[in-house]
Amino acid sequence: MHPDLHRRTECRLCGSEDLVKVIQLAPIPPANELLSAEELSITQDTFPLDVHFCNDCCHVQLLDVVDPERLFRNYVYVSGTSPVFRQHFRDYAAELVQSYGLGKESFVIDIGSNDGTLLACFKELCVARIQGVDPAIAIAATASQAGVPTITEFFTPAVADKIVASAGKADVVVANNVFAHVDDLQSFAAGVARVLKDGGIFVIEVAYLKDLMEKTLFDTIYHEHLDYHTLAPLVRFLASHGLQAIDARCVDTHGGSLRVVARKGSCPGDVQPSVAELVEQEQCLGLFDPATYLAFNDRINELGDRFVKVLDEIKSRGKSIAGFGLPAKATTLMHQFRIDGRYIDYVVDDNPMKQSLYSPGYKIPIHSSTRLSSHRPDYILVLAWNFAESVIKRLDWFLDAGGKIIVPLPRLEILDKDSRRC
Repeated sequence: MHPDLHRRTECRLCGSEDLVKVIQLAPIPPANELLSAEELSITQDTFPLDVHFCNDCCHVQLLDVVDPERLFRNYVYVSGTSPVFRQHFRDYAAELVQSYGLGKESFVIDIGSNDGTLLACFKELCVARIQGVDPAIAIAATASQAGVPTITEFFTPAVADKIVASAGKADVVVANNVFAHVDDLQSFAAGVARVLKDGGIFVIEVAYLKDLMEKTLFDTIYHEHLDYHTLAPLVRFLASHGLQAIDARCVDTHGGSLRVVARKGSCPGDVQPSVAELVEQEQCLGLFDPATYLAFNDRINELGDRFVKVLDEIKSRGKSIAGFGLPAKATTLMHQFRIDGRYIDYVVDDNPMKQSLYSPGYKIPIHSSTRLSSHRPDYILVLAWNFAESVIKRLDWFLDAGGKIIVPLPRLEILDKDSRRC
């Protein structure tokens, strides 16, 4: 086995070893492991991408774990790049401030704080005491320089104790798009319980398996995402750490996410009907049945056949295709369907940390979006499909000039100047 890989034998949430493989995707390199020009001669490592179902608690997860030091220390995803996400975090912070009476003396911790975008929103709302925790060295340093104090470590009970010793316990702990990234969730949740005040609030926002299945969002499966959460197993898991889920809802980020609010301590009167309602929806959709996931493989293959047929037809006419955005999900999409340099000439991305580098595995060059004007393609493939609406608005000029836009998911679309979305 590769030294950067280890394989679990038990479920992260309940410890059961009664696990069954239900989805098998093509092996891929680490999804955010971009290459420099000097690294183009190397052959990147690829790792299995197999999804397993726990027959005891119904949790869905990867068992092949790539070393988090390799995945996250030099992370290139930055929350603040997207205007859609900046607005989402502004609304998110405002709602928590209002719902839980946060004020100047309240203490908010963001685990997986990235560039500090969310904590900066709390700061603007006069929540003066904020603390980020994120292992990405360069991104954490940038956040600290911008006024969001950030501990550059993976969150553990020891980090929790360090925060309590220096600043006291938190009123609110948030963990956005990070609860799927953690191999040792037991330790993570224990640390949250230690750093929260009694009665304090823990908020998780994470990609929702319900949406992944309903919309065939298979490309959100990659090695950074070890867990694919439904609410029912999460409720039981949080309760085992003294955290009672009191509210849950669907939100529209990343193609569909789940937000869970838990309170430290017993609080049965606070539990909203939304918790039971979402669990019932999950049951009705078959998300607690491994057969549902086994059938999902056929849907992926059918989608791939349609998608590749479209791209083959475009290339047979000698047309050029550029990609827009290179999120981690693009690595899964491209490798599953073998969408390499034969199809895509180059990719543009607004994140300067990605520009002048090359895509994982297929080594497609990444440029700034100005490349679309100087080397205008015939088609643009929106790899960052979760931001398709805002991307299409930005590309009005391209459609007006006769270009066409391909959106691969949640359903395959080809847009021109007459069929653009409103």
